Amino acid sequence: MSTKCMVEVLGISMYNRSIEEAIIMVNKSDGDNRCVSATGAHGLVYSKRNIDFKKILSAFYINLPDGMPSVWVGRLKGANMMSRCYGPDFFQGMMIHSSKGLIKHFLCGGTTGVADKLKLACQANFGNFNIVGTFCPPFSPVDKYDFEGIANKINESKADIVWVGLSTPKQEQFAFYLSKFTKVKYIITVGAAFDFHIGNVKQAPNWIQSIGMEWFFRLLMEPKRLWKRYFDIVPSFIYYNFAEIIKGEFFKK
Repeated sequence: MSTKCMVEVLGISMYNRSIEEAIIMVNKSDGDNRCVSATGAHGLVYSKRNIDFKKILSAFYINLPDGMPSVWVGRLKGANMMSRCYGPDFFQGMMIHSSKGLIKHFLCGGTTGVADKLKLACQANFGNFNIVGTFCPPFSPVDKYDFEGIANKINESKADIVWVGLSTPKQEQFAFYLSKFTKVKYIITVGAAFDFHIGNVKQAPNWIQSIGMEWFFRLLMEPKRLWKRYFDIVPSFIYYNFAEIIKGEFFKK
């Protein structure tokens, strides 16, 4: 990927174009187990604290800006064409764009039954009948997975794109290790897109997303599960960027 299409946010190269351009690019190009993530503040903050995870994100072909805070930082750094590439919207756009073509998809993630429900939702809502397989990863640490076995199932399906719907950092780790064994074009992580598109989780209204307050909406929806995450991530994201400004590192790249 050309460096002209990238801007660095907290040490990670982020895609600095529109979601429409990203969809067209992935649909047209022939990748070779290329990993793509829809990465928000959660992933960026975690990468600051975990060098191994930073190496994983840095090895990805593209990191799409999943949240508005990353976009605002990118624009401050001069990436004026940068816009939000929200995971659920990217997934929907890809499904619609590839619905009449030959691209085959494999859905990997969610709790039992979620991927199968998403397959039906893609057929009903996006007219895409090119989903050739689904898999629900067991509830266990990433290093306990049989990636070669999972990859064999994916390879047998002849899928072109694998979609991973888990949580950060697990989904990025899963995609990275899976890519060592698959024979696909892309492995793309899209977070809660699976649950959003089957109606398991309510999405924030567009106006709330546009002002960067989706995290607050999701906190109200799932306070017990998310309060610790967001009360850490939001101030930490602000802190790390201000620290770069103070150190004179913010505008270096």
